[in-house]
Amino acid sequence: MTEKETKAVAKRQHQHRQRLPKNPKPKEWLSKDLSLDYVASYKPFNFVDGEGVRCSLYVSGCKFACPGCYNKVAQNFHYGQPYTKDLEDQIIADLGQSYVQGLTLLGGEPFLNTHVCLQLIDRIHKEYGHSKDIWSWTGYTWDELQLESDDKKEMLSKLDILVDGRFLEAQKDLTLQFRGSSNQRIIDVQKSLQQSKVVIWDRLVR
Repeated sequence: MTEKETKAVAKRQHQHRQRLPKNPKPKEWLSKDLSLDYVASYKPFNFVDGEGVRCSLYVSGCKFACPGCYNKVAQNFHYGQPYTKDLEDQIIADLGQSYVQGLTLLGGEPFLNTHVCLQLIDRIHKEYGHSKDIWSWTGYTWDELQLESDDKKEMLSKLDILVDGRFLEAQKDLTLQFRGSSNQRIIDVQKSLQQSKVVIWDRLVR
């Protein structure tokens, strides 16, 4: 291989490495250091962010920087508007509709916005018990969350469903149910915690 060819291969390898998400060390990224308690958007009564009719809160801020991210603007922790009591009251009211199955947390990265997310989760449980399910997407894997900060573990413990893992362009598959790449999993959180292993959602189709 000539020197020119060697440089070309090295350049391609460098570009390939650049096209991967960031991988944090345990407790490297903390909500208390990063979150500004902003939300990118709120979308009530949708059918795309999990099972059934859902109310979806998109929080602002994410450090994973997955290439091909479908909501890149929400990676900015200062994007959108501050989370407010009025918005929380609106979400609670919308969840009160009998046809709404639950809340979905997306972003951005919900686990880097635990103050907002836990506040809302706790209010939902206070108002509705467990009659409304709570889903969350995250760039963290299940195993990574087991090594994370107490606030992240607390939030995980209060979820029903977790879609875990970074979005990987090389494994992108638009035919998958509720996720963008085949490495991501739809996890039944409560069963997984009870059994101390990952239990996949029993309604998974593909």
